[in-house]
Amino acid sequence: MKNHLKRLTAPKQWNFSRKGTTFVLRPNPGAHSLDMGMPLGVVIRDVLHLTKTLAEAKKLIHGSEILVDGVRRTDHRHIVGLFDVLSITPLKKNYRFLLDQKGRLLLQEITATESSLKPCQVVGKSVMRGGKIQYNLHDGKNVFLDGAARVGDTVLLDLPSLQAKEILPLKPGATVFVTRGRRAGDVGVLKSIKGGEVTYAADGGDVDTLKKYLFVLGHGKPVIALRTTP
Repeated sequence: MKNHLKRLTAPKQWNFSRKGTTFVLRPNPGAHSLDMGMPLGVVIRDVLHLTKTLAEAKKLIHGSEILVDGVRRTDHRHIVGLFDVLSITPLKKNYRFLLDQKGRLLLQEITATESSLKPCQVVGKSVMRGGKIQYNLHDGKNVFLDGAARVGDTVLLDLPSLQAKEILPLKPGATVFVTRGRRAGDVGVLKSIKGGEVTYAADGGDVDTLKKYLFVLGHGKPVIALRTTP
């Protein structure tokens, strides 16, 4: 695998300047796909603009307490992506990765209280020894739950303990966030589910999209702060 990719051909979801050096850092394989995550070094240098060079970004990451979902990360290639919480301890700043109305990754500053919460979507299940069900989440985490959840539901986790605080089912009335497609970054209220297709209400009227594009963020009110709410 190549260590870099061309800045001009980087995923369109990477919200950073396309001008500058020819190549940009490629993240190590991790919990997020390439189009839904960025390397930590690029986030520090090109998104937050805390440093001017990658060498300075490496020094900052290695010398300071940089947390992703409450866990310190020292690898500048570590991939951070959708709904991850990034904490810059020396600056007392906390951010969450979201999508803007153009479907591009953005960092939204959040409070210290909210930085301990993370919504994670259930993408699979595994039966473990003793018949216990392990739930596989969208960001690579695996958890056991006291209650039952289905694929497509959202689990609200406490960070960094990974204790489940709430299960948010994918059902009519849920507040949903669109993660892919032409409406990526949109927020609405789920109205109906028909097989793999759904309809949700958003500003401007009802919208039809695919079920797999939806991410539940609450019922009536999002459990995290968003730039736009239904």
